[in-house]
Amino acid sequence: MDPTFPTHYRAHGKLMFTGEYAVLDGALALALPTRFGQELEVIYPPQAQEGWLSWQSYDADGNCWFDAIYLLPEATYEEGLDDVAGHKLEALLHAVQRQRPHVWSNMKGAAVTTRLDFPRQWGLGTSSTLIANMANWLQVDAYKLLHDTFGGSGYDLACANADGPILYQLIGGIPHHVEFPYLPAYRHQLYFVYLGKKQSSQDAIRHYLEGGERVAPLITAISAITAQWLAARTLAELADCIRRHENILADILHLPRAKTLYFPDFWGEIKSLGAWGGDFVLVTSERPPEETRAYFNDKGYDVVLTYDDMMGTPPGL
Repeated sequence: MDPTFPTHYRAHGKLMFTGEYAVLDGALALALPTRFGQELEVIYPPQAQEGWLSWQSYDADGNCWFDAIYLLPEATYEEGLDDVAGHKLEALLHAVQRQRPHVWSNMKGAAVTTRLDFPRQWGLGTSSTLIANMANWLQVDAYKLLHDTFGGSGYDLACANADGPILYQLIGGIPHHVEFPYLPAYRHQLYFVYLGKKQSSQDAIRHYLEGGERVAPLITAISAITAQWLAARTLAELADCIRRHENILADILHLPRAKTLYFPDFWGEIKSLGAWGGDFVLVTSERPPEETRAYFNDKGYDVVLTYDDMMGTPPGL
């Protein structure tokens, strides 16, 4: 391939339906890649400046929110719009170098552009999609890159490159996942509501790990609910899975359920997705879409997405 020709990579965002927090201790989790994601494009010299790695990142509205220069071959942060974000990316570049010591010395220069197609505050995986794209571009181990930088279970990296829903589990600390044909018949009665309270995955993980109350029965119970979730043939059966899953984690985390906290009068069930207290919740509703949307809109929650809005319309439907 012509080294001046742009190369493109794309990674999916993610949502974890079951197993949040508990997945860190080996629980079986169900997670889905979203239709939203992030693209990464690389251009090499002569279009790119030799000795420089330039990096620009654009949000879903096309606004440049990050612009930085790194000096090669050390991959050191030189200047940019945001010094905090600049040094975080520098840490990623150095983590790549620990896996491939000559990766930057063998690169004369490059211009990297990333583009999100979802709002950054949604929490669908701005960092995980970046790590997945970087790993595919630079041919390094994405899970090790995550471990050496942000930390986490790694399910989001599995989603980033998946073609469909996955079952994910850490066995002896090693990530394992398999794609699973999950398409509930009642998907038109499922919604995703954005709470508008962006949560830090790192802080949420720290809160869980510092709790010190996890026991083996918790992992068994959450894994069993994941299996029952997949077997649920009706919305009522799914709602039962949600209630039991939420109650178990509420006891462990010493936090109120999202439904208790924000929507105690809602007629359906509500489940936190990922870090509790923010980002998206999954909603079940047997009432018409207009009535369901109106309930959340009236409470000030304007982002209400259908299942297909978030996951994409399944092929052939």
